[in-house]
Amino acid sequence: MKNRKIKLILILAVILLCVFTSLNIITSYVKIKKTVEESIANQSLEAAISIASAIDTDTYKKFLEDPQKNDYYWEIRNYLNDARVKTGALFVYTILVDNPEVSSAMIMGLPKEHAMSFDIGETCTVPANEVYKAYNGETYVTEVIDDVLHGSYVSVGAPIKDEAGEIVGYLGIDISADMLNGIKGKVIKDNIFMFIFNGVLILVVIASFLLLQRWYQKEVAKEVGATEDTYQAEIKTLIASVSSLRHDFTNHIQVLHGLLQLEKTEQAKQYLCSLSKEVQAIQSLRVNIDHPGLSILLQTKKLTAQNHNIDMDFTISQNAFYKIKTTDLIKILSNLIDNAIEAAIELPEGQRKITICCKADETQYDFSVTNTGPNIEDTTYIFKRGFSTKKAGNGKIRGQGLFIVKEIVQKYNGHIAFDSSNYQETTAIVKIPIK
Repeated sequence: MKNRKIKLILILAVILLCVFTSLNIITSYVKIKKTVEESIANQSLEAAISIASAIDTDTYKKFLEDPQKNDYYWEIRNYLNDARVKTGALFVYTILVDNPEVSSAMIMGLPKEHAMSFDIGETCTVPANEVYKAYNGETYVTEVIDDVLHGSYVSVGAPIKDEAGEIVGYLGIDISADMLNGIKGKVIKDNIFMFIFNGVLILVVIASFLLLQRWYQKEVAKEVGATEDTYQAEIKTLIASVSSLRHDFTNHIQVLHGLLQLEKTEQAKQYLCSLSKEVQAIQSLRVNIDHPGLSILLQTKKLTAQNHNIDMDFTISQNAFYKIKTTDLIKILSNLIDNAIEAAIELPEGQRKITICCKADETQYDFSVTNTGPNIEDTTYIFKRGFSTKKAGNGKIRGQGLFIVKEIVQKYNGHIAFDSSNYQETTAIVKIPIK
């Protein structure tokens, strides 16, 4: 169920990423088109202002006095045609704006041999909003105009002023939509690398996300597996200890039953007194340890030690040891205590002793496990994988515990060492910095 939820979240995340990135690409495409249109329109408007300022206003005024195809008309028309050729516009023409809604084209800048005829005073296709601007003496830029006769184009206009600054007419320029589309296509083609880069970036992000997600799942599975192995081992040890206690308890009951049947009451009382001391020893472990995992581990190891008649003492600081992961702390102490138990068992029962100390201050954690038993003659190879001073037996793989402990301690930038200078006593010391 959990994996299905993770997959669903992953699929939704990928879909949202693709949707938002696609929207970004589409928005960029539309923005580029809009920017190109505005840029060309502004350039055309600047050209219109320049052409309007250079027109011979005296000649144009004389034409307006009698709007006919006379010499004044042809002089202005040739000038406008020359401007059309130089700017590459569809049309360059003068406009008469005598009302706020409709304008009239007066002179079209075309060559004399041009077959298309334009009458003087022909109604322009400039929209009413732009005509209103012209009527108020402003420049204008239209949206794309769809003309059945001349095709699609954008129109701009600027006032024609005489030397006194009076507006005598308007100069209009039409830019073909084909020209606009050609320029937009070239700009978009020049920016195609950006679109490809965005697409590749999306794929890289998605692939990275998938790889990170798979890596995270593997790391979690590995961590869960390590945690399960650690606790399974401790549970097995605890079960073995409980089974041993149960077996001993059965034997004790049988002995007591036999003594009572033989009416040896005093001996039965003495036997019960010795059992009472063992029970008190089992209860001697401090249970007010702040770290739950550490508390369970020490109780388990205490039972194991008592099964082997090992005297085990603890000194534990009131600290949660939260700077170390519980699994890592358990692995460190579990392996060190197991080694200490194996070493202590080699001595006679009265000499078996283990002391465990877990302390913490503001700068570091100090863990030490001291046991009686044979000294370690050479500590050079004890951390090497597979190295062990014990003989292999019962299918148990030796030489793994201290190697694991060393790796964990190094992960926390800590230090581990062994002191085996005292006769028949060895101490494992682990120091882990908190900061």
